[in-house]
Amino acid sequence: MCDKKLNKLLKNNKEWVANRLNFEPDFFEKLAAQHIPKYLWIGCSDARVPANTITGLTPGEVFVHRNVGNVISHSDSNVRAVIGYAVEVLGVKHIIVTGHYGCGAVKASLSSDSFGTVDSWVHNIRQVIRENDNLLSELSGEEQERKLCELNVRTQVRNLTETTMIQEAWANGQELIIHGWIYDIKDGLLKDLDCVISNNEDVKKLEISNIIMDL
Repeated sequence: MCDKKLNKLLKNNKEWVANRLNFEPDFFEKLAAQHIPKYLWIGCSDARVPANTITGLTPGEVFVHRNVGNVISHSDSNVRAVIGYAVEVLGVKHIIVTGHYGCGAVKASLSSDSFGTVDSWVHNIRQVIRENDNLLSELSGEEQERKLCELNVRTQVRNLTETTMIQEAWANGQELIIHGWIYDIKDGLLKDLDCVISNNEDVKKLEISNIIMDL
């Protein structure tokens, strides 16, 4: 038997279905017939950052991968499978890497405390700290955290461009644009971090931009 709180979720689901059908009677028929999202969203697992909700998109419009700290690690077969499926099968046109201010993974990476299993994962973000030590060491507190959140997004965008799937897509002339965004939980707004990448020439510009940012 389900817990009462879980029963509430099931009840909510029925109400959502009823409201959806009232608004669009054939919604689920159309949803079941095709899955052709134009966007792949790679974001953080934080429950306050739901991709569809904050972008105003309905189910079926965005393919989503979320993990702690919106990390794109070359050793992570999960994220690689998602990217491969999105690019090679679904043919998405845009990949949006989205971080958020107030990210727990970023805070953990800045701390000397141990967080158990999470420690090995936030190692990826601690690498971002090492790469940008000159810039981050001049900041402190929330300002430092927010800057690291932004730098982490830019680093994960760079990591994404280095994957075989992305390189092959560009080599084959596939239209594929990568974006780096960040979400502010305090006001609900998304911000473009001005790292729009559609080919390897753009990647070089991103690297130059990172160097300038670090000076």
